[in-house]
Amino acid sequence: MILANGKLYDSRQQESILSGLERRVLQTLAGPPLSSEAVIAAIDRLGRRLDRGAFAPLLAQIEQADRYLSQIRPLITREALEYKIQAELGSDAVPCCTAPPDGLPALTVHPAPLGVLLHIAAGNVDGLPAYSVVEGLLTGNINILKLPQADKGLSVEIIRQLIQEEPALTDYIYVFDTPSEDADALLRMAQLSDGIVVWGGDAAVSAVRKFAPAGAKLIEWGHRLSFAYLSGPQDRQQDWPALARHIVDSRQLLCSSCQVIYLDTDSMEDVHAFCRQFLPVLEQAAAQGPAQSLGAAAELTLRRYQARVERAITGSVSDSSRTVYDGRHCSLTACTDRELELSDLFGNPLVKALPRRSLLPVLRRQKGRLQTAGLLCPEEDRAALTGLLVRAGLNRVLRAGEMSDSFCGEAHDGEYPLRRYTRMVNLR
Repeated sequence: MILANGKLYDSRQQESILSGLERRVLQTLAGPPLSSEAVIAAIDRLGRRLDRGAFAPLLAQIEQADRYLSQIRPLITREALEYKIQAELGSDAVPCCTAPPDGLPALTVHPAPLGVLLHIAAGNVDGLPAYSVVEGLLTGNINILKLPQADKGLSVEIIRQLIQEEPALTDYIYVFDTPSEDADALLRMAQLSDGIVVWGGDAAVSAVRKFAPAGAKLIEWGHRLSFAYLSGPQDRQQDWPALARHIVDSRQLLCSSCQVIYLDTDSMEDVHAFCRQFLPVLEQAAAQGPAQSLGAAAELTLRRYQARVERAITGSVSDSSRTVYDGRHCSLTACTDRELELSDLFGNPLVKALPRRSLLPVLRRQKGRLQTAGLLCPEEDRAALTGLLVRAGLNRVLRAGEMSDSFCGEAHDGEYPLRRYTRMVNLR
């Protein structure tokens, strides 16, 4: 399915739509700029329709729809969007400090759109493709969106309804369900773009780098790793269940999901003791959380089978470096190494010893990939450990239960998206 000119088209019409896309883009660029007020007003009205159940059939396809709405709804209010623009872009015009010559007006610096953004979206968060387009609209850009295969139609419908709320957005949004294998179509989209926004792992980013034209700004929102760090006494009645719920609810599929639970210790005995004590808490969260899909169970089984085969091939069948504590619909794996890595997902984190004196050297091996740390520690240690984690390269240090929460005005992976989607122009 394709959305262009404010209308839906069959995917088979991709060639004809792409053929006329450059002409339409140039016509839009030659016209008046898109008003951020028009974008904000349309999104705010759409949010109010959301409150009235406008998207109920589509939201019914989403696991934990209520939790999803509680996270996304505060971000699409007028107040949140106005705050986002002010926080990320600041004033519309900033005067240069150099005094102008006599008789000349001051030299000023203004944010301006890049022009055309190509969004290559990931499917690990429902509605993320639509939100990526919203950020492009807030900065006045024309947006070409390549949908992920996992999209269930929610993004297209959100965008279609947004255009109905504000027809002026028609010429600023084009959505294609082009498969990633269609390199020719993606190259044609990229050649029209001033910036390419790519969401995904190393393979996706590498693929985009190969066809990104010279001069196009590559804006990567790549794969990130997150973990929990437990130091000193914790509140087992609140902190442990909160961490367990986060692991189960996020299914460990998000960049902010806990993949490894690190303990501030040198002792593997402490690691095994924690696994025995935390496993019932994780099992309870799994029993109360969303049911594990057949696909998720199958993927986990394949991952574990592949690991066993790899150990057999390398001659390490009796690998004592990892001990699995199996629970019902979840597990914990005690590991003797300290590396930050991806877990088996779907409620199956790794548990490792990492004393605070070793935090920096271990985490710095993943510099550029670090995102969120869920910190569980006594309050008197929190400031020192937070500072250490920030110096190691973490962009978010939060409480265990809020590792994947979204907040109004927050940065993404340590940067403000709207700044990346704009350029600064000097004007006299």
